[in-house]
Amino acid sequence: MVISSSSSEWTWKREDSGPIGSLVQSLLVSISEITASVACINIEQEIFLELGSYLYRTSPVLMELQTTENTPEDAIGILQSLSKNVDLAKNLVGKCQKGSHLISEPELGSIMQQLEEVIKLMGEELRLIPPSTFGDQEYAAITVRSVSKEMQNACFRVCKTQITRQKAVQPRGALSLEELPALTERDLYSIDFSTDNSQLPDIPHHMEDIPKTKSYRSQRNHENMRNGSLKNMPPANQYMEPLYETFFCPLTKNIMEDPVTIESGVTYERKAITEWLEICSNSAQICCPVTGQKLQSKGLSTNIALKTTIEEWKERNEATRIKVARAALSLASSDSMVLEALDDLQTICRRKPYNKVQIRSVGMLPLLVKLLEYKDRNVRCATLEVLRELAEDDDEAKEMVAKGMDISTIIKMLSSHDQPIRHASLLFLLELSRSQSLCEKIGSVTGGILMLVTIKYNWSSDVFALEKADEILKNLETSPNNIKRMAENGYLEPLLHHLIEGCEEMKMEMGSYLGEIALGHESKTYVAERASPAFVKMLHTGNTVTKKAAFKALEQFSSYHPNGKVLVEAGIVEIMVEEIFTRKIHDEAMNSRKEAAAILGNLLESGIEFENLQVNTHGHTMGSDYIVYSIIHMLKNSTPEDLNTNLIRILLCLARSPKSIAAIVSVVKETEASYTLIELINSPHEELGIASMKLLIPLSPYLGHTLVERLCKTRGLPESLIQSPAGTFQITEKQAVSANFLADLPHQNLTLNLALLSNDTVPIILQSIHQMQRSGARASRYASAYLEGLVGIIVRFTTTLYEPQMLFLARNYNFTSVLTELLTKTSSDKVQRLSAIGLKNLSSESANLSKPPEIKGTKFKKFLSFPRSLYIGSPKMKKIQVCPVHRGACSSQNTFCLVEAKAVERLLACLEHENAEVVEAALSAICTLLDEKVDVDKSVSLLSGVDCIQHVLNVAKEHSEEGLREKSLWVIERFLMKGGDTSASYISQDRLLPATLVSAFHHGDGTTKQMAEKILRHLNKMPKVTTNFTR
Repeated sequence: MVISSSSSEWTWKREDSGPIGSLVQSLLVSISEITASVACINIEQEIFLELGSYLYRTSPVLMELQTTENTPEDAIGILQSLSKNVDLAKNLVGKCQKGSHLISEPELGSIMQQLEEVIKLMGEELRLIPPSTFGDQEYAAITVRSVSKEMQNACFRVCKTQITRQKAVQPRGALSLEELPALTERDLYSIDFSTDNSQLPDIPHHMEDIPKTKSYRSQRNHENMRNGSLKNMPPANQYMEPLYETFFCPLTKNIMEDPVTIESGVTYERKAITEWLEICSNSAQICCPVTGQKLQSKGLSTNIALKTTIEEWKERNEATRIKVARAALSLASSDSMVLEALDDLQTICRRKPYNKVQIRSVGMLPLLVKLLEYKDRNVRCATLEVLRELAEDDDEAKEMVAKGMDISTIIKMLSSHDQPIRHASLLFLLELSRSQSLCEKIGSVTGGILMLVTIKYNWSSDVFALEKADEILKNLETSPNNIKRMAENGYLEPLLHHLIEGCEEMKMEMGSYLGEIALGHESKTYVAERASPAFVKMLHTGNTVTKKAAFKALEQFSSYHPNGKVLVEAGIVEIMVEEIFTRKIHDEAMNSRKEAAAILGNLLESGIEFENLQVNTHGHTMGSDYIVYSIIHMLKNSTPEDLNTNLIRILLCLARSPKSIAAIVSVVKETEASYTLIELINSPHEELGIASMKLLIPLSPYLGHTLVERLCKTRGLPESLIQSPAGTFQITEKQAVSANFLADLPHQNLTLNLALLSNDTVPIILQSIHQMQRSGARASRYASAYLEGLVGIIVRFTTTLYEPQMLFLARNYNFTSVLTELLTKTSSDKVQRLSAIGLKNLSSESANLSKPPEIKGTKFKKFLSFPRSLYIGSPKMKKIQVCPVHRGACSSQNTFCLVEAKAVERLLACLEHENAEVVEAALSAICTLLDEKVDVDKSVSLLSGVDCIQHVLNVAKEHSEEGLREKSLWVIERFLMKGGDTSASYISQDRLLPATLVSAFHHGDGTTKQMAEKILRHLNKMPKVTTNFTR
């Protein structure tokens, strides 16, 4: 069986729908449309509602025809005739619906008469259905006869007007548009005692044999029944077996549940008569409520025969009620009808467990599942309650209910703002979660566990929802996959519980999950604190698979540096060191050295104090020579690349300690491991090459020339370390590290400089610098480091300008201009510092390169080529102007003159930098303009014109670094000695300078102290030493 729907009309059909199924389906749709329409007609409402009631009551009969195994021979003919009459009724109702205000009384009477004929003809067709169609269900055959008889006697009348019938009743076929009855509409499940059950007493609540549940629907249902709307279900009494007076308690007027007989022979409901006897216990005499007979005894005897009869009657009629409810749900013409049907189903479910089996077996579940998407929220809520009732018995029932539905629909309801729906969906989900086989299905729904976790932690105002969500989550824990999903959604307690207290297999599985799932930083810390002892235990006592899971999880948690201290305190370091250096694996199938090295590297990178951290029972610490030697020994013995990478990471962390770096240098020299480290640069495993260069950078101050020798003898190096990037957006970590490695090797090593020059690396470097300056963006995370490395390589060339090739290189590519531009067009302090150092190196050679031009005669003038900075004098005898500072012909390109390069102003701007290293480098470059090689008088005059002395005074007062203070005082002294009274007056007016000089005099080293003394004497702040005192 399947459900089909068209807008709000739902129909029930067989999967192998044949002619009968098609006819029934069409009839049910038409009947549903008519019953929905008649409720909207404003004229002769009672007649139209009665018409709808008749049609509605034929629906269960049609459904029986469709599902019965004893199909009558003339079934198709009967259905075709019914279809014609229903279509005619639909047309007639449509006329009244479209323009009822224009219909005259005669026309309306004609329509009513035709509708009456339609109902009568339909009654005759129903009479043709043989009783054998319904098998052993005699009451069904009786019901059909009753409906047929009532329809044949239908009589519609318009108000008080009598309209005579104009046509005789035809035995079969459709009516023409000319013909009209008047019943009172019956309640949903009421039984008409005035007709077939006149023998029963006046019992007001004859159908409340099972107490209705008090829910949010109670008031609404009561109003629907009271209003007598056609939107209620078809009258159930037409399908019910007759009631008997003996079924009812004389006190409650309800069908008895537990009938008991008292001394007078009258039978009552046990609870009712017990209360009666308690009320009368204080009176002198106790009487029977019905007969008035005095009772000598309060004894109650169960009326077994009557109780059995009532039970059997209920069972037979409950089957009928289920079918009526199914008919109502399949048609679903109104909200009230659906609600009453659902309410009745819930009552039937609660009365007897077997009723649930019947409901599930008659194809009710697809109808209920469809109702979960019903527009009315009360219907959705009631549907959830019924589904929960149907799923309560056992796992088989739960699986049957869940099989035909999409669990995601229930999950969506968890976020409803309507509290009853939210609670009902939680209760239904809780019931399903009690089946272990359904837990995986529930947990696999996208967002399901996230919603439950959210309710558990964020719905503090809804205690009921919080408790139920917690119960569901506990049930879902039976599935390991659900535990993983909970952890992924922030609920870690189940996973940690099973990791700490579970069996070996569960610990292994939970450990594996922790290694796989991505946790937030706060979660990583929490798990590390809770799970560290469990991981240690797993590493000590677990099998190979369990240990692997523990290593995998620890690798993830140790990667979050704030966890370092927690893991160290748990004893992880000792275990990792043992795994790397001591453990010998013979019968075990796994070597965890790589994971252990990764974990140890993570812990050391977290910044823990490692020098005194004991790593074994022999007293070795993490900073001992034993660790260094063991790691380098492993590096030289061709261990796997991943392991080598992590071992180098460990050495790199150890290199932060002066003691450890000394040990590393010593062992590298002793074992000639520098060959190994240089060769690893060319490893196809890029991460290993990067790690090797990162370690060689801090070793270069100690092993620099050795490393250069090894580097230049290795095939493909150093030229392969400088490659042009595809763009500033594609700069890789390897390119950045490679550039910095080359920049940090000894600058004055001519061998390396010539090797770089011979492989045309300079054009690539300058092109890359130009691209990054032009783009102005640093999209790549390695762009800044790459630029620093490139500038460092340029600077290294400026240290070997004595070599003609280096001098030609610097002139050819105008290094002075390149470095001057970099002084201010970068945000990197290191680039500014390196640029200033490079300018200082270049400027130191300016005095040597700047020579006065020699003019031998006019006939040779045409052969001379002068730099742009030279001045041509008179036409007859051209005089060439020389640089006032360097006493010769200067240019930024050929003699690296800072004055011609306009670099002085930029260097002075760098003196205001916050970074003392940048300030010192810039000041060093300025000092080259005041040394003994230049014309100091002219230089002081030139620098005074750009307010140099004020910048230098600021440096002296603001910086206390020894080297920087020494240079600033040296410049001040030069200005005092060569700047004349103007400079002396300017310097002496600085009120804070004397305090700076006194401090330098007291606390500076020898050179600084001497310069401070000279300046103080020059400023008359100290007495001058005369010749009389020096003898």
